Amino acid sequence: MGKIIAIANQKGGVGKTTTSINLAASLGVLEKKVLLIDADPQANATSGIGMDVESVEVGTYQLLEHSHAPKDAIVKTDTPNLDIIPAHIDLVAIEIELVDKDQREYMLKKALVNIKDDYDYIIIDCAPSLGLLTLNALTAADAVIIPIQCEYFALEGLGKLLNTIKSVQKIHNKELDIEGLLLTMYDSRLRLSNQVVEEVQKHFNDMVFQTIIQRNVRLSEAPSYGESIINYDAASKGATNYLSLAKEIINKNV
Repeated sequence: MGKIIAIANQKGGVGKTTTSINLAASLGVLEKKVLLIDADPQANATSGIGMDVESVEVGTYQLLEHSHAPKDAIVKTDTPNLDIIPAHIDLVAIEIELVDKDQREYMLKKALVNIKDDYDYIIIDCAPSLGLLTLNALTAADAVIIPIQCEYFALEGLGKLLNTIKSVQKIHNKELDIEGLLLTMYDSRLRLSNQVVEEVQKHFNDMVFQTIIQRNVRLSEAPSYGESIINYDAASKGATNYLSLAKEIINKNV
């Protein structure tokens, strides 16, 4: 039985896509069968894994529209055990198109029913908003990972996101769990980074992953080469961090 994990935070620039790509790749390297779904119209997960966004003909848009079966949208990647359902800028239009549809929050959930068991993990990279696309992802997911940047405004907006998750749990998806809060872009030399870590751990205790993703130049470079950190530089600190996170998730879900 596959587990669907959404990577969500309505703040931009907190490391959602970096986490989606590299967690998916790390789980793949650890011999789990993984599907990455790009549910962000910016399509950064698609280009970050090495696909040409312009050439995407069937992707998340068609999946949400139910005009194609999921298997038509799945593309193999160069990373072991990792497939992707890519996105295209077209995805911007889906929120408007779904507005009048019945059960519009359940489009993704319904689309994934037949392929959920083909994978150990399905990772959804969400858009930096709390719109209908993210709502579809949270309704389809079994759990959500919330990346939090170790910076000054880190906790701003977190309350809003947690409220959204609560209302999704109440109305659309009683099974939705918080897999964990993931601290990203940590720089041990900065007092502020350490303060944010302390603050988040104090407030949220067991909800926080033990793995902390450190600032790492190789991690920032990898997407421009269309590679996960595992393919780009497996010896880097970024690769070590994401492999550690993948192991933590696997152990949690044994």
